[in-house]
Amino acid sequence: MGVETCLGIESTADNLGMGVARSDGAILANVITTHVPEEGGIHPREAARHHARVMGETLSEALDTAGITAWDLDYIAFSQGPGMGPSLRTGATAARALAVRLGVPLVGVNHCVAHIEIGRLATGAEDPLALYVSGGNTIVTGFEAGRYRIFGETLDIAIGNCLDTFSREAGLPYPGGPAVERLALEGSTLIPLPYVVKGMDLSYSGLLTAVTKEFRSGKWSLEDLCFSLQEVAYSMLGEVTERALAHTGKRELLLTGGVGANKRLRAMIGSIAEEHGATPCYVPIGYATDNGAMIAWTGVIAYGSGIRTPIERSHIDPRWRLDRVEVPWRS
Repeated sequence: MGVETCLGIESTADNLGMGVARSDGAILANVITTHVPEEGGIHPREAARHHARVMGETLSEALDTAGITAWDLDYIAFSQGPGMGPSLRTGATAARALAVRLGVPLVGVNHCVAHIEIGRLATGAEDPLALYVSGGNTIVTGFEAGRYRIFGETLDIAIGNCLDTFSREAGLPYPGGPAVERLALEGSTLIPLPYVVKGMDLSYSGLLTAVTKEFRSGKWSLEDLCFSLQEVAYSMLGEVTERALAHTGKRELLLTGGVGANKRLRAMIGSIAEEHGATPCYVPIGYATDNGAMIAWTGVIAYGSGIRTPIERSHIDPRWRLDRVEVPWRS
């Protein structure tokens, strides 16, 4: 069998990503077009309209970057869930249309699994414990007995959501994570904030409420608030991750997802890995945020394991949990 080529379409939230991957592991293109809301957070229908509007030009740019035409594609992969319903439907509709027009198979991909698989490809990690942190997800997971098992997760909002919501309250630019990180570097006072870890899970809603209340009180500098928010939020992640690493005994610790670009979080993860004799693995930022390359690559390995998604079963699943996905390419 020769080298096959897959187009991946990512559309779970504010990013429309188009990636092209080959079955030999080469990533030929990774184009991202982001919807930036005029105010407030992501509005699902506005994001979906943005994706529909730029779908054609984003696809053209991805194919041009890869140096191929649509007729060179062997199959189409798309993010089938989890995510925002309107955004997911827009990407799925485009994927179906392309698959039918080109006469090629369709592969539905779990967005969370894709973050881990592109991380494994980009870093060379073989069997890592993964900390996946983004605007919509906060999960500690590792592969065991045919699936990615969840060892800890958020009970309410994700870490990225927490950072974005506070940054909007504080008048910081979108996305909030990088803005909070920049200001945190200038802070030094650790303000008492709720630290909520329940067993192997964590909760960020109380932390967000508390730091917002402190901001409105005017008693603290924004730099100290950002510093304290980061320290508490990431320490919670570190505690759960460290326990999972000790429990599983895995020799690699993978940090993926958009929040994984944060240097303070990377330093914490590096220290945890070192203490337990594991290798820290950090996904490059271009592959850490929501992107089409991760969907394309996961489509490649899923297709190679015999997975196909018939059109009549290609409906989206906004609540498709990571631990419900069978992973035959690792079995």
